[in-house]
Amino acid sequence: MLQFITHPSDKYSIAEEVQMVLEGGCKWIQLRLKDATDEEFRQTAKEIIPLCQENEAFLVFDDRVELAIEMSVHGVHLGKDDMNPLVARENMGAEAIIGCTANTAADIKTLKGWDVDYVGLGPFRTTSTKKNLSPVIGLEGYSEIVKETRAADILLPIVAIGGITLDDIEAVMQTGVNGVAMSGAIINATDPVEYTRKVLDALHEAFAKRSGK
Repeated sequence: MLQFITHPSDKYSIAEEVQMVLEGGCKWIQLRLKDATDEEFRQTAKEIIPLCQENEAFLVFDDRVELAIEMSVHGVHLGKDDMNPLVARENMGAEAIIGCTANTAADIKTLKGWDVDYVGLGPFRTTSTKKNLSPVIGLEGYSEIVKETRAADILLPIVAIGGITLDDIEAVMQTGVNGVAMSGAIINATDPVEYTRKVLDALHEAFAKRSGK
């Protein structure tokens, strides 16, 4: 499971970023434009919605629940200061994908019994993509949080996020998380299409190892 999170770059437009990762095989895009107006966000979304449809990829918006409903995308990713996920679920309906940000096991435990589809848990390491970063979790932190939440009977898929690169995939997946979210590592790669392919191959191998195949 790979989620690509868009991030403004000097080299590419958001649509170009999305086109490249889709070409590399990614099937899950998060449109994240923190400082954009709703109209700017809407215009960018109009460019990438057809790309996602052509490639049968899921598209979620970072926050912007009203726009997600208006534009009929698959769902939203909600930060801690965004709309309450229960309210988002009420507004968006049963079919919508709703993800939430978490930084600790306690964060995930608060979601127990809520109709949430996944958590983005991070940061793995320091990253320039986000401001006001929470304490870095690292490999040991992920292992502990996965153990603690599974022991509490919370089976919510956990997606690791925050400065992850191709070289980290194997070790990160060994902690028991269900996938990774990436942004800068892909955009800044010499060949983002090929890099995306390699990330997906590494994820596939990591899952195969875990399931003993």
